[in-house]
Amino acid sequence: MIVTSLTKVFALTHPIVLAPMGGASGGRLAAAVSNAGGLGLVGGGYGDRAWLARELPLVAANTSQAWGVGFITWSIGPGILEFALEHRPHAVMLSFGDPRPHASTIKAAGCVLICQVQGRSEAALAMEAGADFIVAQGTEGGGHGGQRGTLPLVPAIVDLVAPIPVIAAGGIVDGRGVAAALMLGAQGALMGTRFCASTEALGRDASKRRLVDAHGDETARTRVFDIVRGYAWPGPYTGRALRNAFMTRFDGREETLVATRERESAAYREAVERDDFDTALVWAGEGVDLIASVEPAGELVTRIGAEAEAQLRGAASLLG
Repeated sequence: MIVTSLTKVFALTHPIVLAPMGGASGGRLAAAVSNAGGLGLVGGGYGDRAWLARELPLVAANTSQAWGVGFITWSIGPGILEFALEHRPHAVMLSFGDPRPHASTIKAAGCVLICQVQGRSEAALAMEAGADFIVAQGTEGGGHGGQRGTLPLVPAIVDLVAPIPVIAAGGIVDGRGVAAALMLGAQGALMGTRFCASTEALGRDASKRRLVDAHGDETARTRVFDIVRGYAWPGPYTGRALRNAFMTRFDGREETLVATRERESAAYREAVERDDFDTALVWAGEGVDLIASVEPAGELVTRIGAEAEAQLRGAASLLG
């Protein structure tokens, strides 16, 4: 069994955290990860109250283990954080924005504050907010993120924010990645894309199959899917997704997309409904090469945790 500050705080069997992905990390997925010994985080995303009202009771009803909820910090609307806290999560994760205005509310509710950062400036804000854990997210991860690679970023953030424990994220898909994260000084790994291709993940079966069939060199960071869906993401954050015809058409021509957004948005919504992934979005990290099938989340947590432990034990044999 791997023991770190992360596993101790949340009584985990494995140092694995489900990324709170909006549209994928619903209550059932978070519960499945927590029940298997990881930390399940519901993807609160842009703070849709109706969505939260459906998914938060699901995780609360389906696990007695620690769980949490995550938000895109810049999009938290009035009363949304307080509504989530009424469901008594053990942790709240804030990403992409200044966490300081929300920190006292989270702490007053007795929750562990987790802040995700993409560089040194965000890490400084997380420290000021009193973060209990800081997620260092590398650019290899799927969905929104920054530009720095996971391998150099994680130890840099570990050194910068010590003694605050760090969780690594970005391109981590299997036990080898988890073990590598621990060797970089992290106390655990946050994983997203691997759990998108799980039985309990929200989302269409066709998009899960696309992840199974995809390769890491078919992903790219872009703004075009945010534009067509009407989300005004602040710089410097872009999103890593599978390349498709829509991305090829508009990447580098964002001004044209903005000018024709009303027409393109209608066509995009229709494409989503008919599983047309030449147009529709599939967020994906560079680690998709290592995803061979759609599996139950609990089995993934157990296997990845065992793989990580085996990697760490095997590494000792390299010492003369």
